[in-house]
Amino acid sequence: MTKKLYPVLTIDGPGGSGKGTIAQKVAEHLGWHFLDSGALYRLLALAAVNHSVELDNEESLAILAAHLDIEFIVAKGNEPKVILEGVDVSLDIRLPETSEAASKVAVLPTVRTALLSRQREFQKKPGLVADGRDMGTVVFPEAPVKIYLTASVEERAQRRYKQLKMKGQNVNLSALLDDIQARDDRDMNRAVAPLRPADDAKIIDSSNMSIDEVFTEVLTSLQDKGLIGEF
Repeated sequence: MTKKLYPVLTIDGPGGSGKGTIAQKVAEHLGWHFLDSGALYRLLALAAVNHSVELDNEESLAILAAHLDIEFIVAKGNEPKVILEGVDVSLDIRLPETSEAASKVAVLPTVRTALLSRQREFQKKPGLVADGRDMGTVVFPEAPVKIYLTASVEERAQRRYKQLKMKGQNVNLSALLDDIQARDDRDMNRAVAPLRPADDAKIIDSSNMSIDEVFTEVLTSLQDKGLIGEF
């Protein structure tokens, strides 16, 4: 159950939809806390590799999830640094192979349960912006404002390609497109917490929208609910 005292804005959607960028921008603008829930699964996947835990060993993964040594370091104007066991893994968690591994561990019920309470611990004063795939449907079902951000598969692949290239990664656009399509299918059809808009979510297709246009629409949704003043 969510704490009504501390509002939560959930931004769900498929990979490459821009939800992480928007969530960070809104959190920074409002001075709210930020949760990149997808990073938790990527961090678990990396930790599994570090500790030689197989990705289908649900029991061991759940134990590892409950004891993850992680930290998010947010600096204004920059992407958050993600620290795993004292090491900066901000780039590693965005690699296609890490995303693929994360999508595999994310379907395991025991793992999701182990990470559920940890995610809810991010709900603190003055508020939280939670970015993920089941924030509005499972983790924060009582959030007053829920956004489902999407975009065409082609547009999302282009965005991820440019993002990784800017970070110096050697990536292939065609492979990224195939990877995103496979992840969409797996995420939308999994038995546990499938990717879908919450019944009361506002759906935004960002295919032909700028970041500022999406940002404004999200803030307008918060304003309409009386959670923020003029912006």
